[in-house]
Amino acid sequence: MIADHQKTKGNSTLVRASSSNVMLFGNLGNLRQSGGGGGGNNDSYIFLDYLPQPAREVNQMPNGKYPNSVMENVVEKPFEDQKPSAEQPGGSLCRALSTRMDPEQLKIMGNEDYKNGNFAEALAFYDAAISIDPNKASYRSNKSAALTALGRLLEAVFECREAIRIEPHYHRAHHRLANLYLRLGDGEKAIYQYKHSGPEADHVEIAKAKGLQVHLNKCTEARRQRDWNALIKETQAAISSGTDSAPPIYALQADALIKLHRHQEADEALTKAPNFQDDECTKYFGPICNANLLMVRTQVDMAVGRFDDALAAAQRATRLDSNNKEANMVMRKARAVAAARSTGNQLFKAAKFYEASNAYGEGLEHDPYNSVLLCNRAACRSKLGQYEKAVEDCNVALNVRPNYSKARLRRADCYAKLEKWEASIQDYEILHKEAPDDDEVSEGLLEAKAQQHKKHRGRDMKNQMKHVMHTFCIVI
Repeated sequence: MIADHQKTKGNSTLVRASSSNVMLFGNLGNLRQSGGGGGGNNDSYIFLDYLPQPAREVNQMPNGKYPNSVMENVVEKPFEDQKPSAEQPGGSLCRALSTRMDPEQLKIMGNEDYKNGNFAEALAFYDAAISIDPNKASYRSNKSAALTALGRLLEAVFECREAIRIEPHYHRAHHRLANLYLRLGDGEKAIYQYKHSGPEADHVEIAKAKGLQVHLNKCTEARRQRDWNALIKETQAAISSGTDSAPPIYALQADALIKLHRHQEADEALTKAPNFQDDECTKYFGPICNANLLMVRTQVDMAVGRFDDALAAAQRATRLDSNNKEANMVMRKARAVAAARSTGNQLFKAAKFYEASNAYGEGLEHDPYNSVLLCNRAACRSKLGQYEKAVEDCNVALNVRPNYSKARLRRADCYAKLEKWEASIQDYEILHKEAPDDDEVSEGLLEAKAQQHKKHRGRDMKNQMKHVMHTFCIVI
């Protein structure tokens, strides 16, 4: 595209924008340009950032320059004499800012983007202002707000801390940090920051933080007593109180659910947790805490059959806390279960169903409630004609994962082979609601219903014959 444009425009010059994109220098849309001709004395720099909105015109100083420099590593080039281009697509114009702009003006422009919901653009402006004046607390605090809006809470905490370091009595920054601590599940720090937020403080928010700390204390006690139901209740109460972005609380809940063999719910609990990067979690929560989070992740991934993910999480956990006995135990368990699944699959493909069943059984010795190994062993037992045992394996798998459709389909087929048509139809109907276009399910359901109808008709015929014979005997 650039080559084609160069052919048509001749000697157009390419400039690298701040977003690492490359554009034609002379095609800046509605940027106000000073001076005429291509070789003027205007020595301004440019800072380009593609945005889904028309560019703002920036008011220049009387001499055509700006008071400060915004970014490093920009290209020095005089503005060329060019009118605004009508060729640029609507809604895709670029914004051009002079790099000699006052950082306060950048902050104002960032605030405008923030109010309009353009949080990534606002963040870019705040970063530009910080690059000029890194010791201005308001820039850091505003950057924290933009990061929070983008879901980057851990980074937002560090920016708020920096704002408070620069200006210890900055009430707005204290209040923002308190809100972040509340969402991240640190009640004591949230209370402390609320108390230092001056007029920004709200007694309702302080009460909420105190309530959170009560729930956290109860979580600690429930875990100590191994009261998993109480732990689930208290973690849910903490989440409902405003702690919606605390990985340790979601991990506690998932761990309790795993202990109660409610694997599907454990997976759902971790799905609701924020997806922070490992490095960020380690930096904020510390390596030991993050290792514990990864251990829970390992167990959940393994329980629902994500064996590769489980191994990767276990390896990261042991790297973070190599002396943690529990982490090493989880690692050994994950390796054993993954190896059993792999061996069993190879044997099943080779039609060695008895050996495959034993391989899956060896894995179940390490993890007796692993739904994937149970379902795979059920497949082997079905091939061997052990339909009752296959149903038993499917029952256990569905108890821990009620939505495990593969286990339900296998059980429906085994019920059919046992001529338990009513039970087979019940499973097939559940599957049909989940996947109405699945041909295998539809065919199985029709066949089961046909067989049930045939069975009922035969039973009715038999009853009628008995009645006729009984009547005939009475007449005689």
